[in-house]
Amino acid sequence: ADTGRGYGAVGSGVFEEDLMATTKQKKASGLSTADKKKPDDKQFAFPNERKEPLVDATHVRNAVARFDQVEGVTDNERDRAWRRIEAAAKKFGVDLEEKSWHELFSGGKTKKAKKATKAKKKK
Repeated sequence: ADTGRGYGAVGSGVFEEDLMATTKQKKASGLSTADKKKPDDKQFAFPNERKEPLVDATHVRNAVARFDQVEGVTDNERDRAWRRIEAAAKKFGVDLEEKSWHELFSGGKTKKAKKATKAKKKK
């Protein structure tokens, strides 16, 4: 028999209270799954910027490939980031061809961009 109270129906007070209780329970239980899986600052090549995570072999290779794209960091920060990348590469079995991060700036997009800039200036 329908009592007309609308228990469980959208917009009823009971449903909203149940939803609020569930939300409160999730908040009270501690960290969310996303927060638990969120990498620690130490797991980034550039921890202050939280750039280039080093959580597995794929991410280590990506960090090397994108190293020259990180902006707003000093050479000292790049030195420390490179040491983190080297340690992560060793940990995950990634062979690095480069011995220094400076080698990453001697070719690729950076070198092409410099050549393009020089070519434009000559015109």
